[in-house]
Amino acid sequence: MMDKTFEPAAVEARIAARWEEAGAFRAGRPDRAAAEPYAIVIPPPNVTGSLHMGHALNNTLQDVLCRFERMRGKDVLWQPGTDHAGIATQMVVERRLAAENRTDRRTMGREAFLAEVWKQKEESESVILGQLRRLGASCDWSRSRFTMDEGLSRAVVKVFVQLHRDGLIYRDKRLVNWDPRFQTAISDLEVQQIEVKGQLWHIRYPVEGHEGSFITVATTRPETMLGDTGVAVHPNDERYRDLVGKHAILPLVGRRIPIVADEYSDPEKGTGAVKITPAHDFNDFEVGKRHGLGAVNVMSPEARLQLAGNDAFLEGLDRGPDLDAVLRLDDLDRFEARKRIVAMLEEHGFLEKVEPHVHMVPHGDRSGVPVEPYLTDQWYVDVKPLAERAVAAVRAGETRFVPENWEKTYFQWLENIEPWCVSRQLWWGHQIPAWYAPDGSVYVAESEDEALAEALAQAVVKNEMTDDEARALASDPERAAGYLARDEDVLDTWFSSGLWPFSTLGWPDETPELKRYYPTSALVTGFDIIFFWVARMMMLGLHFMDEVPFRDVYIHALVRDERGAKMSKSKGNIIDPLELIDRYGADALRFTLAAQAAQGRDIKLSIQRVEGNRNFATKIWNAARFAEMNSCAHAPGFDPRAVDETLNRWILGETAKAVDEVTQGIVLYKFNEAAGAAYRFVWNVFCDWYLELAKPVLQGADGAAKDETRASVAFVLDQICKLLHPFMPFLTEELWASTSTPLAGAFPSPLAGEGREGGPGDFAPEGATRADSSPGGSTLAPDPSPQGGGESSGPVLALAPWPALEGLIDEAAEAELGWVVELISEIRSARSETNVPAGAQIPLLLVNPSAAARARATRWDETIRRLARLSAITVAESAPRSSVQLIVRGEVAALPLEGVVDLEAEVARLDKERAKLAGDIDKIDAKLANADFLARAAEEIVDEQRERRDAAEARRRKIEEALARLNAGMIEPA
Repeated sequence: MMDKTFEPAAVEARIAARWEEAGAFRAGRPDRAAAEPYAIVIPPPNVTGSLHMGHALNNTLQDVLCRFERMRGKDVLWQPGTDHAGIATQMVVERRLAAENRTDRRTMGREAFLAEVWKQKEESESVILGQLRRLGASCDWSRSRFTMDEGLSRAVVKVFVQLHRDGLIYRDKRLVNWDPRFQTAISDLEVQQIEVKGQLWHIRYPVEGHEGSFITVATTRPETMLGDTGVAVHPNDERYRDLVGKHAILPLVGRRIPIVADEYSDPEKGTGAVKITPAHDFNDFEVGKRHGLGAVNVMSPEARLQLAGNDAFLEGLDRGPDLDAVLRLDDLDRFEARKRIVAMLEEHGFLEKVEPHVHMVPHGDRSGVPVEPYLTDQWYVDVKPLAERAVAAVRAGETRFVPENWEKTYFQWLENIEPWCVSRQLWWGHQIPAWYAPDGSVYVAESEDEALAEALAQAVVKNEMTDDEARALASDPERAAGYLARDEDVLDTWFSSGLWPFSTLGWPDETPELKRYYPTSALVTGFDIIFFWVARMMMLGLHFMDEVPFRDVYIHALVRDERGAKMSKSKGNIIDPLELIDRYGADALRFTLAAQAAQGRDIKLSIQRVEGNRNFATKIWNAARFAEMNSCAHAPGFDPRAVDETLNRWILGETAKAVDEVTQGIVLYKFNEAAGAAYRFVWNVFCDWYLELAKPVLQGADGAAKDETRASVAFVLDQICKLLHPFMPFLTEELWASTSTPLAGAFPSPLAGEGREGGPGDFAPEGATRADSSPGGSTLAPDPSPQGGGESSGPVLALAPWPALEGLIDEAAEAELGWVVELISEIRSARSETNVPAGAQIPLLLVNPSAAARARATRWDETIRRLARLSAITVAESAPRSSVQLIVRGEVAALPLEGVVDLEAEVARLDKERAKLAGDIDKIDAKLANADFLARAAEEIVDEQRERRDAAEARRRKIEEALARLNAGMIEPA
């Protein structure tokens, strides 16, 4: 006997253990050796992370695909794992050490600190992986990888060394985005532009040889002026034409700096003259290269002034009181130095004016502090040749983006790509496999022994030592260990992540898994890492595997709060998926996310929707209990293609249509449409209509019709379990196990929603309507293991075959039951729209019905009257006055309302509501046409206005339909 209610908390752990015991998610099962492979690599979450709503959406969609393809008989590999997440993980550990009042990492030393990080990894990894299991992720957990495990580390070294040998990795001194808090380079993609209310300082630079003459520059960062090596003006700017080729004297410092003509200077911005600081500004760096200007770095890695002992800064300067005052600024924080320098400029009469200035300031996305352009030696990948091939692969259709519009973003970035800085000044990560000899020569190799051999060979070639000396050094472990110094930097986290599709399969070894599952079938990810991850996997996969890493890239949108605002801690609107799972179960959350995952549209998540889909799970559970209590069980030899009863032929046809709609939705990555089709079929067609229509048979006399209906109910329930399994795996797996044997009994209470006037479910998937029937049919191959004999007695539903119901659509049955369902629905709608009292029994007139309609009305007379609350169904030649007319599939029916409803009053009421709606729509249209409103209002506010307009427009259409019916009923019949 099934439990009275479905309690997710009591079921989910048990179901998960059942899947584990059955090995349901293992790739390469012997029974699927000849099956088509289907592979997805999980976007590896940070090893110290916790499940957030983005993870929940991303992994729900991946799981829908994997469970669906597994049920379609494919050999599915969903590759799990975690990412070492360099900066994020190092930050977590440093914070923990600080909270525990322990020494900082630099005092602790690299080896001891890394031991702490590995300890953190071991403690944290099981947390995020366990949370993914709670969500129901059907990964092959036996294959879980970590981006710094032994195999993946070997792959990273192999790739770095090979790219270096190919001439694609090199070391160069360039400007980088420098994060002073973490004291490391970060990529452009890790920089967040934040609007800041700052100031624009106008500073007068004396012109050499022209007493009392100045050229004024404007800057937002006066502290960097100490590193100025030039002033640029536009070649066509008449104001400065005579100054080009002359020199300015750098205030406070006294450095002679040339005035150059360069188109980078914009005559319309500021003063039209720009200070050039090549070591502290990306644009200035390029201007400096064009004009041969020096690069003077005046900052330390901590973003403090670095002046004392700075040869580049001091070169050519004459010591004096002004320079001594500047040198006293040494080691000041950049922002304190800014205040002091501005005060000094003002004191010496160099500060012309100060203006308020709102501008964008780059910040580190992890540290939250302003980054500094910083001149330093780093390792770079020349990605342009790799990018060209990655672009060509997508243009040729080897990989496609869904939705297709994301291809433009991908192309735009790759076609304008810059060298990739891959070195990071961190301790946690893959240490760069490069070693330095005493003379500064660098050797890139897969091991220190290999690097040492190369270094010693070069030393012999350079006559720095003899062959015998080289051999002696190599054979002395102590001397050999101290000869080379390894580069202390580590690789950008995304370097190892870029190898994920093939490194997780065993590369560089030629493993059976690599041969079978590469290229993978699909990648599901967010738009925000197309640059970080997708493009880099494409480039590296093509270069090392000579094939794209995945065939499809599905880009999902963001999960926002119910008002459309982006979730953030500062706003206090973060929704914790684990809390929702605790309250409503994983299935309710999963179905909510999938049902709202429309292509190209962000999800507005409300807790009420999740609660509504928990009610959907309850609805399904109650339907299964109703079936069990009415002895609906698998009948030996049952053939769904041989049923006799019209009602059963109809529901089997509707099941086939639902299978086709859900299948096509998942195949096309239209998850919301697939979930919506399943929801409409289960809630509306099966629960609200079929079971309601079947009650008289199930609760009537025994006989062939009852037996067939019982078997049909059981069969359709099995198909529902299969259809919903990719979305709601725990509920459906429990039902699959619970309904394998028949138990007699009487259903004690009506199903949820029984006796309603109809209409959409309270929390139907976005865009779904509770239609009474759906067009189309299944063209799938026949199910190789038909229901007869108790299909659900198999080991687990996760390995059961996907429904294949070809040939079950019966047009005659659909015509009859479709007419009955639509007639009842139209009557209910008309009653509701015209305020007919709920308990009133009114007659229905069929106006000049066809013979088929007469026959259907006769056969279903009792059912129609009961469900539509009718006193009688009769035939008339015309509709009487004061009636509401209905048209159902070409047949005309009328509801006489004289004496029941005041039609004129109803028309007046609806007219008044229509006028109010029209006014509301006009007001919203005026707002949306106001450019100032669109520019100033938050995105979620604009979206809310659009949604209000859509809702008002939909209601207005319903009112107009109702008015058309009422007005038609007030005309005297001819």
